[in-house]
Parts: sequence; structure tokens; C-alpha cells
Amino acid sequence: MRPTRATLLVAVTALTPALLLTAPAFAADPTAAPTTATATTTAPEKPVDEMSEEELRIAILRILADEDSGRGVTREANEALDGTAEDMREFLRTGYRLAQAEDDRVAIARILADPTISDALLKAAEEAIDGTPEELRYFLETGRYEVDA
Repeated sequence: MRPTRATLLVAVTALTPALLLTAPAFAADPTAAPTTATATTTAPEKPVDEMSEEELRIAILRILADEDSGRGVTREANEALDGTAEDMREFLRTGYRLAQAEDDRVAIARILADPTISDALLKAAEEAIDGTPEELRYFLETGRYEVDA
């Protein structure tokens, strides 16, 4: 039986707090020294080519569960989920990055449409909107704040 997107989303949503909020046994002891994250918590995910179809679906559902995912990302993620395992791999390899760039261009266009922005921000946004996906993301996360600082 092939699980539906809704079922997987519910499962991911239900399991995430349980996984994130589990604590070591010493957490109940207020005198215990705090620990730092281990290498296992920061290890990179399994490469996309080695993921099973279920792991691919979960990875895409996590992207969809992110409240910051825009319309382009949502559209492309749903299209990938409706396709084959190779479609899901391709979305995770490049499709997500390109869909995010589309959403970032829309966000920058909204900045450009604001008549109250400074001339410096206007110029920076005009330069950024034609940039690479990484440049778009940098502008939205950091660059626009540096301009008006």
C-alpha cells in the first residue's frame, strides 16, 4: 500500500516533536553539566542517490512542512511527490534550489514594489533580482539589511 502525502505529513509532524524533545537521562538532574552536540547530530544527511523512496518522500514533506516554503517550492515539491522516485531525487538535487530562487525573486520584486524603500535598497534589489539563486538568498537573508545599516 502506497502511503498518501497527507499520511506521511501527519507522521512526520507527529514524530518531529518526539525526536526533537527527547533528552538524555541526566536532564532530570539540575546539577548535571550541560553537554554539547555530538558529531552524530550534525552529520550530513544520506546522499539523495542512496535514499529509499520513503526517505525521499519524508525529505520533501519536511520541505513542505516548513512555513517559509513559498508557492514555487510548494508547487514543485507536490509535483515531485506525484512523480517517480527519480522525480523526487531530481527535485532534491536541483528542483528545490530553483523553486526557492523563483520564490526569492518574487520576494525581491515585492521589495522593489514598495514605494517607501531607500534609493540604496532599490539599487541593491535591482542588482540582486537578476542574480544566481545563492545571490538571491543572500540578499534576502543579509544583504538587504546591510544596505540600510
